[in-house]
Amino acid sequence: MGLQGQRIVVIGGTSGIGLAVAEGAAREGATVVVASRRQESVDAALKRLPESAEGQVLDATDEDAVRGFFERTGAFDHLVYTAGEPLLLESVAEASVDRARRFLDTRLWGAYTAVKHGVASIRPGGSVVLTTGTAGRRPVPGSSAASALCGAMESLTRALAVELAPVRVNVVSPGLVRTELWRDLPEEVREGLFRSSAESLPVGRVGEPADVAEAYLYLMRGGYGTGSVVVVDGGGTLV
Repeated sequence: MGLQGQRIVVIGGTSGIGLAVAEGAAREGATVVVASRRQESVDAALKRLPESAEGQVLDATDEDAVRGFFERTGAFDHLVYTAGEPLLLESVAEASVDRARRFLDTRLWGAYTAVKHGVASIRPGGSVVLTTGTAGRRPVPGSSAASALCGAMESLTRALAVELAPVRVNVVSPGLVRTELWRDLPEEVREGLFRSSAESLPVGRVGEPADVAEAYLYLMRGGYGTGSVVVVDGGGTLV
């Protein structure tokens, strides 16, 4: 049931939740392969991971690049997809449709492409773990693109779990987590958001990447779960 001796590919694994997943899997004895769009991010992640870790630059929106990535990577046990641009929060009236499309390109179509070209390399007993969010369950004004993405990711997960069986396919739905995805907000606004959210959440704090990484590790270890959505949001959908 553990990850000892397994090989895990984490696309988006050089920062935030993805890096926390890679670190957690490595602590359990897995060999990890991380991929990200920027070489400097890959280099920084490899400094934090064991020497056995591998890293590659990958634009998840480029299908040819994704195909080549998996050809180079070879066989592995689990595919984790956490890649994504900073969150898109703007009203429909003010939204740029082109920007909304680009937002979906990495998070939705990037995941779709990764599964398409990666699933053939997954060893028996392996799995795919994707990433969504709670905006689809509890949308707020300005979250139309994010909410559409989250609904699509949950539906995609269920469809892939049926189509790709016996490969297991699950998705993690994080709530508010202190990651680089909020870097575009001014620091004062960002910290104010974290403080006010912590006061409203049942757990009394916002999430850290390591909190959410536990859900990915659980879904990789457990051999009986597929098509499931695991929400890790500090109780945010309850209040």
